Amino acid sequence: MHFHSMATLPGSEVFLALIRNTPEPSEETDQPRTIPDMTPEVRSIVIQEFADVFPEKLPDGLPPDRGDAMKIETDPTADPPFRPVIRLSIAELDELRKQLDQLLAAGFIKPSTSPYGAPVLFVRKKDGTLRMCVDYRCDVV
Repeated sequence: MHFHSMATLPGSEVFLALIRNTPEPSEETDQPRTIPDMTPEVRSIVIQEFADVFPEKLPDGLPPDRGDAMKIETDPTADPPFRPVIRLSIAELDELRKQLDQLLAAGFIKPSTSPYGAPVLFVRKKDGTLRMCVDYRCDVV
């Protein structure tokens, strides 16, 4: 029997295994690739040269309207996709409220009644704080 015939039989289970050669471990491949750290002097020069790009504090609010607003056309007969909410711990819920309040106060986001949404999850940073991640993959929105 051919693979396709066997795979389409009722009760058949199909598994895929991908096998490929990997380079032998070496000193070069064991170390993560990183950009060499800048010395404080070089960092200072770069920040001074590009001061307009590296402000001490980001300005509040959104950038000015440039007249190129985008609109996403949706099918009015289609229901928005639904996915269960990702469960958050009490600490994550507190952090979510804190970050949303900061974003609202700064004018980066505004309240919405849209039926579309995206789940939020948190990733712990090296310093122990939580980074909010919004899952905007196409199967969600």
